[in-house]
Parts: sequence; C-alpha cells; structure tokens
Amino acid sequence: MRATRTGFVAACLALVAGCSAQDAVPSPAVTSVQTETPAPVVVTATPSPEPDQTSVTADANPYARPLWLGANPLAIDSATALGKRAATPEALRDRQLEPRAFLPDPSTEEWVTNTGPVRADVAKRSTWASNCPVALEDLSYITMPYWGFDQQVHQGEMLIHSDVAADVVSVFEKIYAARFPIEEMRVISLSDRDSPATGDQNVTSGFTCRTIVGTSTVWSEHSKGIAIDINPFHNPYLRGDALFPELAEAYLDRDNARPGMIGDPGVVYDAFEAIGWGWGGNWATHDDWMHFSSTGG
Repeated sequence: MRATRTGFVAACLALVAGCSAQDAVPSPAVTSVQTETPAPVVVTATPSPEPDQTSVTADANPYARPLWLGANPLAIDSATALGKRAATPEALRDRQLEPRAFLPDPSTEEWVTNTGPVRADVAKRSTWASNCPVALEDLSYITMPYWGFDQQVHQGEMLIHSDVAADVVSVFEKIYAARFPIEEMRVISLSDRDSPATGDQNVTSGFTCRTIVGTSTVWSEHSKGIAIDINPFHNPYLRGDALFPELAEAYLDRDNARPGMIGDPGVVYDAFEAIGWGWGGNWATHDDWMHFSSTGG
C-alpha cells in the first residue's frame, strides 16, 4: 500500500508483498444468470416456550459485519505513526464479510462497466484537492461489479488516472470472472483517509491524495492515480514493526491461504502482470501485499 497518513492516515490504503502459491477464491463456479435484488422479507412467528436454536443459528447471516467494526480507535505508536498493533479478533481471522450498503447492487451478474470523467458529486466526496499531483480532469471515474465474500454481486467504483483506466478495467474483468472476492470497492473519502486508525480497514481503492508512509513531502503513487490496493486487511503492509491494517496480524501467515488473499501466481497477480504493473509483494525492503502500481513503486 505505499502511502502515508498525515494525521494518521487511514494510512496505507496501499501496502503489500509475498503470498501463497495462489489466490484463494470461493470454490463454487457459477454460470452468469440474470438476478434481481430481493425485496426485504418480514418474518413473523408465534412465540414458542422452547425456541429451535438450531434453526436460529442456521438462519443467521454468516457474512454480517460486527457492530464494533471501525468503531474502536487505536492508540498511536510513536515509532510508526500508525495505530499500535494488536492480535486479530477471532471474527476477522478468516474475514468474509458483506460490504456496507453504498451503491445499489447490479440487477444481473453480467459484466457491465462505465468509464467517464469525474462527476462533481464524486469529486466532492473524494480526497482530491487542487494541491494533489494529478489534475481532476486527468482522472477517470469507473463503475464496475465485483463479487463479495457473501457470494453476491455488488457495484463498485474507483478513481484512476485516465491513461491506465482501460487496463484497470481489463484487470478487474478477469478478477470478476474468477469470482475472486472483494469486501468493498469504493472511492476513498476524507473521512476514510483522516479518521483515527481502527486497524480493521478493508476498502479496495485506487486514487487517494496522500503522501508515502513515513514522509510528509513525497507523494504516493495513489495520489497520482496509478496505484490500487485490494483487500488491505487480507493483504496487509508490513515494514519492520509497522503493520497496516494494525489488526491484520493473522494475515501475516501467507501460507495459510484464505479467500481474498493475493498470491504469486494467482488470478490477481497474473492480471496485473499482464498489463505490466508491479506488486508490492515483490519488494525487497518490505511487504505490501495489497498494492499494485503502474510504475512498480
């Protein structure tokens, strides 16, 4: 993830390095068919003196997001300027969560994308500012579907430099075809970037206006729109004692392949390699398994 958090950046929404022999993807292969988002269902039942706990457990949503997710700021480590590292909560050791409600889900499983100029409303909720090292008119706004860990299709969005937009779409088409799971794919906001670290962030994103981790003057590749982070929690950044996200300790074991992890070889790595992008998982000085960029930096 190669970034920095000024303040304490929801830091490294970039960060990366070596992984398992192949990306872990959900096992079921599904033929693309037209589906529609089901309407909410209201269920009523007559109280029973002895509820069927087996049924209650079976009906529970296994992909539900814990209520505490993102709600517990960490103390800051003065040596790393990130939150203090801590053990991964049991609920996140094999993290397979549904995305937060954001954009309306697609009505079909068909691969449908749109690439165009950055709309004013999108720019307003992004981190772009006039001092960023890329002009707003040089960025493209992409919408594209992705498979979630809940094995449902969701609508994603991304800001990326227009020069690489077509290549980026081709990469995510391959990722989608392989049903590689992504927890969330959306534009990073100022709140995402500047809020106190909670150590459990997991947004797949492209452009974010920020400097490199550990510096206040060197722009990251994300700030130029030529880098992408994928599933940061599953593919954390590690440099010395600095870990981001700070609760992703369980995912430092790259031999324990779980859904959402990136490996070489693997569908994500191979797709980016095909367009000539470099992977932070191959860096000699540290590991940034989430991070890909057009320059390799």
